[in-house]
Amino acid sequence: MATAAGSAVRFKSNYAVSRKIEPFYKGGRVQVSRDGKFMFCPCGTKLNVIDVETGALLHSLEQDDQEDITSFVLSPDDEILVTGSRALLLKQWNWRENKCVRTWKAVHIAPVATMVFDSTSTLLATGGCDSTIKIWDMIKQYCTHNLKGSSGVVHLVEFHPDISRLQLFSSSMDYKIRIWDLNSSKCVAVLDGHFSAVTSLAFTGDGNTFISSGRDKICMVWNLKTRESKRTVPIYESVEAAILLPEQGDFSQLGVKKQGLHFLTAGSKGVLKIWEVATAACVYTQPVPFEPVESEEEASEHSLTHCMLVPERNEIVTVSVEHNIVLYDAQTLQLRKQLAGYNDEVLDVKFLGPGDSHIVVATNSPQLKVFELSTSHCQILYGHSETILALDVFRKGLMFVSCAKDKSIRVWRMNKDGRVVCVAQGLGHAHGVGAVSCSRLKESFIVTSSQDCTIKIWNIPESLTSKAKAALISSPETLHAQVTERGHDKDINSVAVSPNDKLIATGSQDRLAKLWSCSDCSLLGVFTGHKRGIWCVQFSPVDQILATSSADGTLKLWGLQDFSCLKTFEGHDASVLKIIFVSRGTQLLSGGSDGLLKLWTIKTNECVKTLDGHEDKIWGLHSNKQDDMVVTASSDSSITLWKDVTEIEQEEAQAKREEQIMKEQELSNLLHEKRYLKALGLAISLDRPHTVLMVVKAILKESDGRKRLEENIARLRKDQKEAVLTFLVTWNTNSRNCHEAQAVIETLLKHEAPDNLLQYSGIKSAVESLLPYTERHFQRLSRLLQASMFIDFMWQNMKLSDVSHQEDVIL
Repeated sequence: MATAAGSAVRFKSNYAVSRKIEPFYKGGRVQVSRDGKFMFCPCGTKLNVIDVETGALLHSLEQDDQEDITSFVLSPDDEILVTGSRALLLKQWNWRENKCVRTWKAVHIAPVATMVFDSTSTLLATGGCDSTIKIWDMIKQYCTHNLKGSSGVVHLVEFHPDISRLQLFSSSMDYKIRIWDLNSSKCVAVLDGHFSAVTSLAFTGDGNTFISSGRDKICMVWNLKTRESKRTVPIYESVEAAILLPEQGDFSQLGVKKQGLHFLTAGSKGVLKIWEVATAACVYTQPVPFEPVESEEEASEHSLTHCMLVPERNEIVTVSVEHNIVLYDAQTLQLRKQLAGYNDEVLDVKFLGPGDSHIVVATNSPQLKVFELSTSHCQILYGHSETILALDVFRKGLMFVSCAKDKSIRVWRMNKDGRVVCVAQGLGHAHGVGAVSCSRLKESFIVTSSQDCTIKIWNIPESLTSKAKAALISSPETLHAQVTERGHDKDINSVAVSPNDKLIATGSQDRLAKLWSCSDCSLLGVFTGHKRGIWCVQFSPVDQILATSSADGTLKLWGLQDFSCLKTFEGHDASVLKIIFVSRGTQLLSGGSDGLLKLWTIKTNECVKTLDGHEDKIWGLHSNKQDDMVVTASSDSSITLWKDVTEIEQEEAQAKREEQIMKEQELSNLLHEKRYLKALGLAISLDRPHTVLMVVKAILKESDGRKRLEENIARLRKDQKEAVLTFLVTWNTNSRNCHEAQAVIETLLKHEAPDNLLQYSGIKSAVESLLPYTERHFQRLSRLLQASMFIDFMWQNMKLSDVSHQEDVIL
């Protein structure tokens, strides 16, 4: 069977990275450009520019000093971007071209915590950890104000939207809001009312009222004419951002029934709420996919850290403490798009969807992430209460299973519109469930293994597999284990179901792999031979073979009939964590704890290719149905999509060979036609030193060879002469070719000025290499000349004595 498949299938020889999903946001303020097309996300020493539509990383603005970016701001006209780092430097960027156009000292004696532009994009205010505020004229490029008087870190600065008022608002660690008059450089008012950090300020259209939000669970409405508080609105959660809803626009779906000020809050409970200022009442609470909680401790994982309105897109953007960036429709708060900024350690990944259009990812968290590959839109799936450890997908790609440390498994289904919902859950293991495998022929059962050393088989009820009945499911069904068997003496790391659904294989930390019957979970055989724990087991899709990978750095193939080891693959220097069969079972892909991916051909035992795409352990490895894409997931927080480039490379190699043959034919024609200049140029372009030498020899064989050689060499371009110079260094090492080398050297020395020759790349090393061999050739020729002179002398003497002897005989 394998032979038949092998004759039809092409072996793979290489994969190339087609896409990488990497962390692009690690916390801090996020900003969207005015036109709504680009998003700016700080990520350590980089500021990443993201295309909002596709979620693709366009480019990264990186500090030269490799210091973390502490704050940044984009001007209202989208032209100027300024970043501040721990090195106490401010940098101005032309962000579209990824160029730093100006760097200057921040003058602050501690890092800049926040910065903001005025509405004209000409003034920049920076609030520092040194309790001071500086204002910079961005056109004339100097510091216009140094405002002192704040207490502790200045974490909030905001210009009044009406620039004619020339007012700046700030807040620091004393929880007061200060109003600065920029004409006099003095603090003209201190608004006292908050009892914790003030997180945002939002101004009304007329500029006479503003709302401040704070972590003291209130929002305050201030009258700027009297500079007094008009109203305090209790929010009952730490508020990170408050946004005034535009007066124009229909917000009736958000509970806005009357005229008057309404604002939106985002805070520690992770829920957006709409408030009416006149009554201080909450008129709308956003429905969320997770259970709303009352205590802030429980809500911490869903907390929102930032929120903003993007008028151009008519969207509200929120940022969560888990680094998820969500875009909602401003009128309805319906989710439009979600981007995952940071994945932490990625523990497993699988292709999903009928055409492998999505990937499902288990990160170091209780939530699953489903990425749509074309748009980077990410669905967050809530359900598990502890870290998800493993995933597996049913054959059709619409249903998949997750298992977690919370001792449970969950079955998920993707609807036609791409939304994923939980349709079933099962509890039964005594410890965390570390491995899971789905039935291969039909969506009929699931096999799980756990740290409790047991294997469980869970049957899937028909109500989940029938589309008509599945549509009626309102809450997840409960699954019950049909069979439980103690399988190993130590943790079971991997479980696999055979392609015909009749066998189960398990691999354990006890260095054994075992084969079980699916019907009653009876033990059929044991595979012994690995020297350390087994990390992964996989059935061949075409043969009665089991593949195992181990912490001893080897992969082994076992026969299912006699449980003997058929082959051992050695090449990894670290634990082999994952293996899959590719090329219809004729090749293996393995991922190691050193971040390397290796491609093996089973027939030859050969490692065809080693791919270096990760910096840490590869925990996830999966191939798509077409067998032309592979996805890997690693502890380095990145997910890599690899494309099979075997055919492309073979076509390129074939095209190169054909081009080479054509050029060689053309070269032979040129030599035949004695068009030496073109022949020289072509031979140089082919990078063939021997062919160039043949052309030079052909020229020298002509009656006026030296003259023709000089003419042809002189007409070459500088880069061609440089190439010839490197070639003749090699020719000169051989006494057979030294005459041609010396002839070319003579031509170059005659026709090129010394200053020009010194400009040639590699001239120094060329001269150093030419001198000793030229000296040796000269000495050899000198000895040859002496020897020939002696032979000539002897010959002359022999001739003379022979003549005198003949004369004597005659006499």
